[in-house]
Amino acid sequence: MTDLEVITYRPEPGEFAWTFGGAAPVRTIRTPAALSVYTEDAFGGRVRDAADLVSRLNITDVNPQTGPFYIEGAEPGDTVAVHFVSIEPARDWGASTTVPLFGALTGTHLTALLNEPLEEVMWIWQLDADKRLCRFSARMSEFTADLPMEPMHGTVGVAPANREVRSSLVPDAFGGNMDTPEMRAGTTCYLGVNVPGALLSLGDGHARQGEGETCGVAVETAMNTVLIVDLVKGHAPTPWPRLENDTHIMSAGSARPLEDAFRIAQHDMVTWVARLCGLDLLDAYQLVTQAVESPLANVCDPNYTSIAKMPKRYLRTPVFDGLHDQLRALAATL
Repeated sequence: MTDLEVITYRPEPGEFAWTFGGAAPVRTIRTPAALSVYTEDAFGGRVRDAADLVSRLNITDVNPQTGPFYIEGAEPGDTVAVHFVSIEPARDWGASTTVPLFGALTGTHLTALLNEPLEEVMWIWQLDADKRLCRFSARMSEFTADLPMEPMHGTVGVAPANREVRSSLVPDAFGGNMDTPEMRAGTTCYLGVNVPGALLSLGDGHARQGEGETCGVAVETAMNTVLIVDLVKGHAPTPWPRLENDTHIMSAGSARPLEDAFRIAQHDMVTWVARLCGLDLLDAYQLVTQAVESPLANVCDPNYTSIAKMPKRYLRTPVFDGLHDQLRALAATL
């Protein structure tokens, strides 16, 4: 057993946040604390079958967020640690779609073309929780395929700095809609605090998503998620979202164009490794260059997100004095 406080929160339909920053906190938590929360899908639960097109339903807001949670004692310069204990679909189906003027392989309002927008098509994926499978059924033929179920959260973030209010569709230094498949159970996400209380929110559950989220929409579904939240004080600030699992540390950079997102992630990893290993910056640059993996998170959102992923076996000291392992141990007691 554990003395860890477990806070259960299931938002009512009108209690979701649609921005990072600008929303009143729904709860105050004292860390370390466990949260057991429900998050709605990106469409706000309004899509139910293949006939429910986003345009037909007049869906103008996407990615409802559960939260924000006010973290007692969090101040600018601190770091919030979010450890995902479990992420499980709350339904036996998920939805994905093409969206006119949105996605990596179509004209957008930023990439203005004379072509007609892609047709809007909705796919309903069947989810098998026991077999851990997501079934794809083609709309234009009888083709089907079973893909591994790999639940994740597309959005995790805190309030931005400088009183900014940002759409829940946007990723940036505060986190937000990063859409990285690395944000799964067993991962710890580190977010730099920008305002008192941090104001942590999460949502945008994906039953699975390929790297890059090419069409702009994953297998979107509601989630039942358990996470442990802790607060790190007295360490160097966390300038961009960072992740840690049992084998790797990761930096997430978000920007346009894509090469700037890549540069941000790689720069953050080089400076992070330099500090963890006591290396000169150029030595760290050389080490990261030869060891790093660079999966794409998304190439469709208002900002693109690139990940720099470094094996932990090369590090000299653990991140935040081994906090990830401590949270893993706490998770095992729940």
